[in-house]
Parts: sequence; structure tokens; C-alpha cells
Amino acid sequence: MALHVVRLACELPEQAGRSLSQWDCAELARQLVIDAVVAAISPQTVRRILAANRLRPWRQHVWLHPRTPRDAAFAAHVRAVGDLLTRLLAEGEVVLSLDEMTSLQPRPRRVATRPARPGRPIQVEHEYQRAGATHLFAAFDTRSGQVYGVTTRRKRQVEYLSLLEHLDRTIPASVTAIHLLADNVSVHHGKLVQQWLAAHPRFVAHFTPVHCSWMNPVEQWFGILRRKRLRSPNFADLAALQRAIHQFITEWNEIAHPFRWTARSFDKILAKIDAALAAEAAILPDAA
Repeated sequence: MALHVVRLACELPEQAGRSLSQWDCAELARQLVIDAVVAAISPQTVRRILAANRLRPWRQHVWLHPRTPRDAAFAAHVRAVGDLLTRLLAEGEVVLSLDEMTSLQPRPRRVATRPARPGRPIQVEHEYQRAGATHLFAAFDTRSGQVYGVTTRRKRQVEYLSLLEHLDRTIPASVTAIHLLADNVSVHHGKLVQQWLAAHPRFVAHFTPVHCSWMNPVEQWFGILRRKRLRSPNFADLAALQRAIHQFITEWNEIAHPFRWTARSFDKILAKIDAALAAEAAILPDAA
């Protein structure tokens, strides 16, 4: 009977003809009765069997199947990005991490947000109005932590180029090599962008592997922005939201700091990938 419990727990409910997202102890007990494995069994007994086999089929873990094989070419790409983020830069060289935060909404509330009081947290009105959306195109200097940003109403190559133009105007001419690290969306490498880069040779484009946004440090900074300024949006309109974002960037740059990346960080990640792939390779023949 215990083998039947383990077998069911290791299959999706649809395989047993059930309309369930996942198993729980009560449903497994019910299925054992339906399958005539036992006349009756309690969910508690099922739980003990599952615990003895380290099974918890009611839990979910979201993962992303890679589009590209995790092979030697992938490892070389990861190490190239790692080198870009960790090596000692030459004089006149910077590395910028670029990406976008999309569909940022002002969400004006019916009632103003109330500040904290003794025994009471900040109170944010639950209802809000729709007032459009804006996009933030940002560049994070991986060595200084300085952030450059532009806000736009649309997300196209034209808007991405507005960020590149801003960088070209802002970064001194003494900086002769500006490395741009971005992901692989078409906004970052379309024809207009390629033409612009060809006309601005001090800008050099680099790309993270597909599905590897964790290699882009600006994503960490986006997390800080989201947590510290955009956690409970309550802005009168788009203009107010854009002003708040640019003010946050100004205040951040006053205390800017980089994120600590080391070559060992990438070694650990590659080791985990190798271990996961080896484990998966061992499981697949058994499943077949």
C-alpha cells in the first residue's frame, strides 16, 4: 500500500484522471480508495508514508526550462559575462548593466496614504484608479553603482536609444570604452540600435545568455527601487510617478555603491548547473 501512495505522489493528478492541480493527503487517501487499493485510509496515515519518503506533492517550485543547452558554449558565455563584471577595468573603461522596468503605474488612491502611528502601520487605501503606465530604461554602473535613467511612455528601440543618447551626453569623452550588458530582447539589438552603435564606436554591446537575467546587476537595483519607492504606488498621475523615480535615482547616486560580484560566484553557479544536469540525466533513463 505504501508503494501505491509513493507512486501516486510521484505522478500528476491528471495521470490518475483527476481534475486537481496537485495532490494533498486527503485527495491521495481518496484516490487509494477509488483505485480499490484499500477500503479506507486516513490522510494522517498518508502523511506519515509521504514523510518517510521525503515527499511533499502539495508544494510547488517554479522553474524555467532553458532554451539553449547548458553545455560548454553556455559555460563559456557565463564566464565571459563574469569576467566583464569582475575583472579590473582599464582607465577610460566602464561597464553598464541595462534593462527596463515596464508598466509602472501611478495608481492614485481615493484617500491619501496615512503615515504610521504608535501601534498602527502605514495605511494605504485599497482602491485605486488607472492612470496609464510608464517604463523606466536604466543603466547601472557595475563598478561605482551610479544609475542613469529615462522614463518613457512606450518600450521600443527608439526609447532604448534615448537612454543610449543620455549616456553618450552624460559620460565624459575621456571614457573611451563603454560596455553595455543587456539581455537578448529585440529592443536591445534591433536594426536601429545596431546602426546607432556603429556610429558610436566607444559603445560595445554584450548580452547575457537567454533566461539568465540573474547575471544583470541592474535587476538587483530594480529590486531596491521596487522595495523602497514602488512598493505601494500612490501617485497623482504619470508625471508625479516619473518625478518620484528620477528623484529616487538622484538620491541613490548620492550614496551609490556597486554590488559585490566575484569570479567564485560564477564558479558556484556553474557547479550547481553541472550537478543539476547530471542529476537530471540520471533520472531520465530511469523514467524511460
